[in-house]
Amino acid sequence: MLRALNSAFREFAFFVGLGILVTREGEPAALLQFEHAIVNHGDLAAWWLTWLGWIDVLAPLCAMVLIVGVIWPQWRARAIFSVVLVVLAWGCSDLAQHLFARPRRLDWFVKHETAFSYPSTHAAVAFSFYWLWGVMLWRSDLPLLWRAAGFGALAALTLAICWSRLALGAHYVTDLFGGALLAFALTSAGHAACRWRNVTL
Repeated sequence: MLRALNSAFREFAFFVGLGILVTREGEPAALLQFEHAIVNHGDLAAWWLTWLGWIDVLAPLCAMVLIVGVIWPQWRARAIFSVVLVVLAWGCSDLAQHLFARPRRLDWFVKHETAFSYPSTHAAVAFSFYWLWGVMLWRSDLPLLWRAAGFGALAALTLAICWSRLALGAHYVTDLFGGALLAFALTSAGHAACRWRNVTL
């Protein structure tokens, strides 16, 4: 439990430090060049992937996950944990965006999103739901082929969602790192809480 708590504090400290740095100093020049090279490539695919981080898709997925937990009790704790975590990630990301108040990029495509930029809610949601499920599948007692395929597909999907935010000019790279750090901090804190309550994921 203490190890998970230490991880949560460390990840949260990096999250806050990065947010303060990029809000004050702006995006590093090397990353700006990379971001300008990616933007406006594969807009249609990026737009479809972006939908995977919005409530229109996440709500039905969370409902399906909870149904799985009802049908197969051995997955119940994981199902509840993932749904609670993604809701927390969404809410904490929204709150943090207002606290850091980093303006959005101006070289956007398809849709101009007017919320603040740091951290990326899509990245926070992707890592706290899709990536998390990939890790939970990998650590499960399913056959190795299923575990490897599940983790590989969900890890690729997580990274693809993050790429979509760059391709649409919706976020900076550091926003994505911030979202991932927030998701990892919440996940570590959640694991500590589960161990404290003797809940096995």
